[in-house]
Amino acid sequence: MRYKIQAPRKRVAERGLQTQDQQEEREYVLDSAPRPLTLAQKLGLVASPAGRLTEDEWTRVKARSVQQGDSAQPCAICREEFCLQPQVLLSCSHVFHRACLKAFERFSGRKCCPMCRKEQYETRVIHDAARLFRHQCAIRIQACWRGYVVRRRYRKLRKSICPKDKQLRRKFFEAKLQELNDSFVRYCHTDTEAFLSDINRSLSSSRRVFQQLERKHVSEPQESDWDRIQSQVIQRDVWDCPICLTALCRPSLPTEAGTSSHQQQRRTLLLSCSHLFHQLCLEAFEAFSIESRPSCPLCRSVYHKKNI
Repeated sequence: MRYKIQAPRKRVAERGLQTQDQQEEREYVLDSAPRPLTLAQKLGLVASPAGRLTEDEWTRVKARSVQQGDSAQPCAICREEFCLQPQVLLSCSHVFHRACLKAFERFSGRKCCPMCRKEQYETRVIHDAARLFRHQCAIRIQACWRGYVVRRRYRKLRKSICPKDKQLRRKFFEAKLQELNDSFVRYCHTDTEAFLSDINRSLSSSRRVFQQLERKHVSEPQESDWDRIQSQVIQRDVWDCPICLTALCRPSLPTEAGTSSHQQQRRTLLLSCSHLFHQLCLEAFEAFSIESRPSCPLCRSVYHKKNI
């Protein structure tokens, strides 16, 4: 029963809105009924006034106004757009604001068209300019909405598709990384500093384990391996100690006469990583190292050494 009672009310409301819209869009003539003819007019002594326009004549007048495009142009009196303001059509096919035409008639003191100066015209209320204005507003709203949809879709595509330009690609990955970092920090329920310190401790312990495994698996080179390492040193042709930056004694060539006796007495060590050092320089480096088995000062690898 509830739905049966509410349904007619809804139909009545819709019909009321439709009738209200139809009344607003209805066109009608503003001029009052014509005055009765005087005796002179009836006897033919004075010309009787022209008859009122019929609906067909008003249709032709409106068609001529539409062809001229008067409703799409500003009002000829105030030079403003019609928009939704009341609009009147004269029998001479000219269009004005209803308020502007009343003001013109009041200040001029006679009834003549402001454009063609035709007297004793008839006026009719029309809504062509209002319909054009609503159509333009609908076009603007649709354009704004479509632009918003396209921009939103473009932003989504920019977030998901990597651009081809080098700089834009770099910014794309920077934004992705920043987004991941923000989400990680946002959903991390523990202390960030403590969490990062735990990561550093685990990395250092893992690094120590791998270094110990690497040292255990390093075997001492054989004599043939030392010959191969020495040939690599000769091919590299670097004869300066990387620690003290002074000249070394070449293993395959006699000592030059220009070198001092102090440099001749300094022994040279060859490491299994094919790097050369003075013996005293390497021993000093090992003495200052905090690791149980120091690594090469250049390549940081575990080594075996040999006097040459």
